[in-house]
Amino acid sequence: MNLIERIGLSSLHLLDPEKAHDLSIKALERGLVPLPGKPATSDRLRLRLAGLELANPVGLAAGYDKNARTLPALMRAGFGFVEVGAATPRPQPGNPKPRLFRLTEDRAIINRFGFNNEGAERIAERMARRPNAYPAGIPVGLNIGANKDSADKSADFAAVVRVAGETADFLTVNVSSPNTEKLRDLQGPEALAALLDGVIKARDALPNRPPVFVKIAPDLDDAGLADIAAVALAAPVDGIIATNTTLSREGLMSAHAPQTGGLSGAPLMRPSTHVLAKLSQLVAGRLPIIGVGGISSAEDAWQKLRAGASAVQIYSALIYQGFSLADRIARELDDRLAREKITLPELTGSGIKDWL
Repeated sequence: MNLIERIGLSSLHLLDPEKAHDLSIKALERGLVPLPGKPATSDRLRLRLAGLELANPVGLAAGYDKNARTLPALMRAGFGFVEVGAATPRPQPGNPKPRLFRLTEDRAIINRFGFNNEGAERIAERMARRPNAYPAGIPVGLNIGANKDSADKSADFAAVVRVAGETADFLTVNVSSPNTEKLRDLQGPEALAALLDGVIKARDALPNRPPVFVKIAPDLDDAGLADIAAVALAAPVDGIIATNTTLSREGLMSAHAPQTGGLSGAPLMRPSTHVLAKLSQLVAGRLPIIGVGGISSAEDAWQKLRAGASAVQIYSALIYQGFSLADRIARELDDRLAREKITLPELTGSGIKDWL
């Protein structure tokens, strides 16, 4: 981190976490955050993922910019791809505050936002206005969810696709957030198959036909993972994102550990990568996987790739290391690929057995 970034992060950490988050969004909107500009890239870093051409394999996970307010800045922050949302059909305020907690001792956060967003229509308007839209710029995807009070949560996902799908370069079906009641029930094989059928039919009616990913929880047992893999392959979706936040609190030191919600950050690295490796074994190269959960360094990203990821996403570590992190990880990955004389496709899945 440079001095400006270090001072900025220290100042934000003096504030309530959600106020700090909102302030960081405003700072990005006003161009007050130093950003690298174009993403780091090279012949070693470039890849094709579910039909998308990425400059590098380091993406931004959903949850930071829920309403697509900062796309011009995020597209200059060094990421190879960006995901915003989650979007629901109707606007909703989310869960009562406080609902975001820093676990500084654990380099982690707990959130129970509950899909707070301005609704699919408003988000689609912003997505459509983004400058240098892909393929001129980097791909921007939309995470999609269901309204908390919806009588048919499964139908909400297809509704978002119909409203906003044409503005997205990819879509992520989020059935794994722990903060919307009964949402994770949609990960069951029959419910998930029906939900994905509706999403894919809605996607196929769009002129751009964006790839569809499904994002899973890290708390699934082996049988649950096998069901997810089978449903994803049969749907068929274009890839899987592994994983979302966890309900586990194992090994935490922070006083905020008992707070309810999803845990993300450094403690998620090992369990989420273990799930990633299991999933990689199940799909056996038939679907690409994006690895997310606990990445805070190039070494962490390297291990996700070894465990079977074709690309990775980061979010929580930005709270502790700033927006320069994506560029640093991409450049360090490039250097290591050169040193070890290995390509990204060769690296992907090369260490599955180690993580099992």
